[in-house]
Amino acid sequence: MKNLSNVRENLNPINNNTYATRFSSPLPEQQELLKNLEKSIAESTEFFIGYPLNLNFNYTPLIPFFQYLINNLGDPWESGYWYIQDKNIEQQCISWLAELYHLEAEWGYVTSCGTEGNIYGMFLGRELLPDAILYSSKDTHYSIAKAACMLKIPHVVINSQPNGEIDYEHLKQEISKRTNHSVILNLNLGTTMRGAVDRIEPTVDILEKLKIPFYIHCDGALGGMLLPFMETAPKISFQDYPIGSIAVSGHKFFGSPIPYGIVLTRKIYTDKIKHQIEYIGCNDTTITGSRSGLACLFLWYAIMTRGQQFAGEVSTCLENARYLYKRLEEIGYKPFLNDFSTTVVFDKPSIKICQKWQLATQGSLAHIVVMQHLSKMKIDLFIDDLLA
Repeated sequence: MKNLSNVRENLNPINNNTYATRFSSPLPEQQELLKNLEKSIAESTEFFIGYPLNLNFNYTPLIPFFQYLINNLGDPWESGYWYIQDKNIEQQCISWLAELYHLEAEWGYVTSCGTEGNIYGMFLGRELLPDAILYSSKDTHYSIAKAACMLKIPHVVINSQPNGEIDYEHLKQEISKRTNHSVILNLNLGTTMRGAVDRIEPTVDILEKLKIPFYIHCDGALGGMLLPFMETAPKISFQDYPIGSIAVSGHKFFGSPIPYGIVLTRKIYTDKIKHQIEYIGCNDTTITGSRSGLACLFLWYAIMTRGQQFAGEVSTCLENARYLYKRLEEIGYKPFLNDFSTTVVFDKPSIKICQKWQLATQGSLAHIVVMQHLSKMKIDLFIDDLLA
């Protein structure tokens, strides 16, 4: 027993100064590694314009929470036996978004990313309509095909129009071939490459005329937070349309030092997948179980401090997207900009330019997603690089 006590004493960080020092201060080589990593990320951030991430944020008032594990375990609307959580904060965020999308009797949670939200939407659709076939356009984000593979849902890819929007006539033709199966339909509120918006109204019209049971999921990774703040944009309304779910990315429009997302649905849909977990004292209706309470704090803080400014942020991004379009047109790069989008597509420049500015590319095209951190001054620097 004496030897065992010695072992415990040596392993106890409180009683062992060497152990405590080892983990409280990085060694010189570790400090150098962290210093170089920070420098690399800072330099890369300076020239980051190709992907839909808002890098203009400040969450320093939340630093005191970084010393705690905040885990929103299980269903966000039930407390359970786990108290190191901020589910009340999460609920406020979900309710704010539900009001934005005209969703009553809402249910939702803060996910790890937009992909998890898309997988959750496909999962709900499959559970509600086990015989369903999934339909999505060629311009749909790759996470939808991934979800179909994971969940073993038959998947039919629909043609896209030249602007990236789903081809409604082709959708009607393909569904008409399989009227003995229900439909899970993914609609893009801003496609990945071209920022095109699949319209909810014409697709609902097609499905209702064919009299087929259906479930609609909206991938609103970026567009889900742009469209509600544009006066003439297509409406995202659970009240006006039979939408099943919507997924939004938190690190895109809101901005965040960590990736996260949000998924919303009608509460009645989650009743079928509830599982009471004795171990945690509540139901778990999520995919991951453990979820980041810190992400909920980031989302809540963004809404509370900037919520009244979101319309202005969207307006500025649209203005700067048009400015970028004009500058690219002037130098012959054949830009393209969809309505209700801040994604400017243009002829792919040199590899050197693509690497420096971290441009997203596809074939002979590249794009820039104009976010809050991309100013006209930085656009001019990019144009100068193209000219050089």
